[in-house]
Amino acid sequence: MAVQRITTRNARFQQLQTLLNNRTKRGRAKEFLVQGVRPITMAVEHGWTIRSLLYDASRPLSRWAEDLLRGVGAERVAMAPQLLGELSEKADGAAEVLAVVEMAPDSLSRIKVRDDFLGLVFDRPTQPGNIGSIVRSADAFGASGLIVTGHAADPYDPKSVRASTGSFFAVPVVRSQSHHEVMEWLEKERAQGRPVAVVGTDEDGDAEVSEFDLTQPVLLLIGNETAGLSTAWRELCDHVISIPMTGSASSLNASNAASVILYEARRQRLAKQRTA
Repeated sequence: MAVQRITTRNARFQQLQTLLNNRTKRGRAKEFLVQGVRPITMAVEHGWTIRSLLYDASRPLSRWAEDLLRGVGAERVAMAPQLLGELSEKADGAAEVLAVVEMAPDSLSRIKVRDDFLGLVFDRPTQPGNIGSIVRSADAFGASGLIVTGHAADPYDPKSVRASTGSFFAVPVVRSQSHHEVMEWLEKERAQGRPVAVVGTDEDGDAEVSEFDLTQPVLLLIGNETAGLSTAWRELCDHVISIPMTGSASSLNASNAASVILYEARRQRLAKQRTA
């Protein structure tokens, strides 16, 4: 396969640079930049379309990088090290390889609703790092997928992808304009005999998380980092649960709160399996 070379800040380099910091152009291109060995490996293993692999041809490559360049049918781009370093966003020099990956469709059908369904909605998040952290926890505790709703940070932002440490490619992450689309999808699933409970989180919840049955099919709602859940989502909740806290903290970070509840759901489900 022919190798393209980029040695100056030409139009192609500038286009790649927009994938880091320009959400609109990322969306138009339907591609995003992936940094790091584990995230790139996970993207390949989970069947994502790799459009380009960027690397520094002036230095010896590791076995991992050589196998990647040989095994993935993607455009190969040899870059000047200082340019690759700019795209790497690393304090200690350039990454060995970067990948340009095609975005997945924003279709809720990517999230499968089964008897053990545990899905999440993150309502209007402002911090891409929080999205990635929740995706990481969702992967660790067996959640089915994450829906990001409303005017929100971009899940394809490099900060989000990095924070997920590769889990972004293992857990379906879907962007949805509003609660209307999500509920329409959920009602269709409920009509198929899947009684999914919509469960919100709030410090004044009806029950503490450990007292609530999280072994049932659940769509868990996580609110905006500052304002919490929107009024529309609050009205759609079947139940509202809280995390008991002590000390002077008034609340938990959104990703930390999601992790606590996902852990409790996993704990309850494993306990149920042991007694079945």
